[in-house]
Amino acid sequence: MTIKPQLTKVIKYSLCTTIASTAMPLFAQQQVKPNVIIFLVDDMGLMDTSLPFLTDSNGNPERHPLNDWYRTPNMERLAEQGVSFSKFYAQSVSSPSRASILTGKNSTRHKTTNWINSESNNRSKYGPKEWNWVGIKDGDITLPKLLQEAGYKTIHVGKAHFGPIGSFGEEPCNIGFDVNIGGSSIGQPGSYYGEDGYGHIKGYKPRAVDDLEKYHGTATHLSEALTIEANREITEAVEANEPFFLNFAHYALHAPFQPDKRFVENYPLSTDKKQAARAFASLVEGMDKSLGDVMDKLEELGVAENTLIIFLGDNGSDAPLGSETGPFSSAPLRGKKGSVYEGGVRIPFIAAWAKNSPKNTLQRDHSINQDEILQERSSIMDIYPTILDLADINNPNGNDIDGNSLWKTFEGKRDSKHNTSILMHFPHEHRGDYFTTFIDGDWKVIYHYNPKNPTKPKYELYNLANDPYEMEDLYKENKKTLFNMMKMMISQLEKEGAIYPIDDDSNILKPIMPSK
Repeated sequence: MTIKPQLTKVIKYSLCTTIASTAMPLFAQQQVKPNVIIFLVDDMGLMDTSLPFLTDSNGNPERHPLNDWYRTPNMERLAEQGVSFSKFYAQSVSSPSRASILTGKNSTRHKTTNWINSESNNRSKYGPKEWNWVGIKDGDITLPKLLQEAGYKTIHVGKAHFGPIGSFGEEPCNIGFDVNIGGSSIGQPGSYYGEDGYGHIKGYKPRAVDDLEKYHGTATHLSEALTIEANREITEAVEANEPFFLNFAHYALHAPFQPDKRFVENYPLSTDKKQAARAFASLVEGMDKSLGDVMDKLEELGVAENTLIIFLGDNGSDAPLGSETGPFSSAPLRGKKGSVYEGGVRIPFIAAWAKNSPKNTLQRDHSINQDEILQERSSIMDIYPTILDLADINNPNGNDIDGNSLWKTFEGKRDSKHNTSILMHFPHEHRGDYFTTFIDGDWKVIYHYNPKNPTKPKYELYNLANDPYEMEDLYKENKKTLFNMMKMMISQLEKEGAIYPIDDDSNILKPIMPSK
C-alpha cells in the first residue's frame, strides 16, 4: 500500500482508528457529506452483462444473446435502485477516458489522446508529436484533489494508468488520493492469480500489480483481493467518521484472459465460445461479485443510504468473441475497443444510491429515479461536474470542462444546459486509425484522416435512430447533412484545442470539408 507522504494525514488516520467502536454508529446518523464510489471496469462494453442496456423503439429494455451469456446479478440489483443509460459514451481506449473522468475534460482538451505505454511514447507513426503521453500533470485540477481539500478521505484501489513510469501521474497519491492500493503506470495485470503474485512470482512481470503481497501464494483472484482491500478502506473511513471518495478501478476485464476459477464452470464451451470467451465471462462475473460485496459492506456499516455508486466501463468491449466487425464481440453493436463504431465507445453506466430511502435528506436533495433506462446521450466528462454538484464544491475549472451535471437527468427531466453532442478524437493508430467522430441528434459522422494521401480523407455518415448498428453509410445520399455535421465537428475541435495527425512531411492534417 502507498500512503500519501503527509504526516498530518497519517497521524489523523491513526487517531481515528482508535475510536472506531464509538464513531461508527454516530457517523451513520450524523453524516452530512455523501460518500461517492466510482466503480470502474476495464474494457467493459455495453453488452458484457446480463443487464440489458439497449432498448426498443419505446425505450423498453431489449435482451440480446450476449445478455443471456453473462451473469451479472449485482449490476441488475444496482440498476433496480437507480438509473442506467442506454447511450453513455467513453473514449475508445483507456487512458483518455481515465483522464476525462478525473478532470471533466475531453481528450481534445487534456490531450491524452491515446492509451499510455508505461515505458515509452507510443504516439504511432503519424500521431501528433505534442500529444500528452505523460498523462495527468502537476497543477492539473482533479476530482480527487478537490474532494480531498473538502475533507474527504480519497482512496484509489486498482488500475490507475494515469501516467507512464517516472511521471507525476504514475503515482495516484500525487493527484489527490490519500491512499493508493495497486495503482501504477500499468494498464493490465501481469497475472490475475495470487499464486503468481499477480505477476511478481510468475507471469508478465513488467505489468505486476503492487501492494498485494499479503495475498501472494494464495488462491485469491485479483478481483477478490482488490475488493477485500477496498472494503477495508471503506470500513476505516467510516470508523474514522470521514466521508470517503473511492475510485475502485478493476483490472478486469483486461487481457490476459485468465479465468476466475470461482465462476468459469458457469460458462460451457461451444463452437462460438472458446476458452478465452469462457475466461472473459468468468472475469465479468467475478467483477460483479465484487460490486455485490461492496454494496453489502456499505449496508453492514450503515452508510449505504449516504453513498452514491457510479458504475461504468472505460471504453468499448474487448471480449474475445468473433472479429471486430463480426457478429459476436459487441453484438448487435458494431465494433469493439479501439474502433470508431458504437461498440468501441458505448459503455454501461449506472447511477444509484447504494440503498434507497425517501426519508434521507441527501436523497431528497439529489433524487435518482429507480429501475429506469434513460435515453439522454451523455459521456464520461459528465461524471466530474455531477460529483462536484453532489458534494457542493465549486468547479475551479470554470468553462474549461466539457461535461454537465447529470442530476436533472437522473430524475428523468430535460436539462437545457446538458450538451448531448459527442466528440471523440483519436489521432493515432490502433484498431481504428486516425479518426474523429461527432454525434449530434440522430446523426453520426466519422472522419478518417489519411496521412499517406492527405487530400483524400474518408467520410462516413450514419443515422443512429434508423440504423443504430451502423450498417448503412449514408454520406453519398446526404451531402448537405454531411457538410453540416463536418462544420459542427470542426468547430468543436477548434474550440477544444484539438491536436491532429501529421503526414510524412510533418504537415498537420486538419479535417477537410466535403463538397456540398
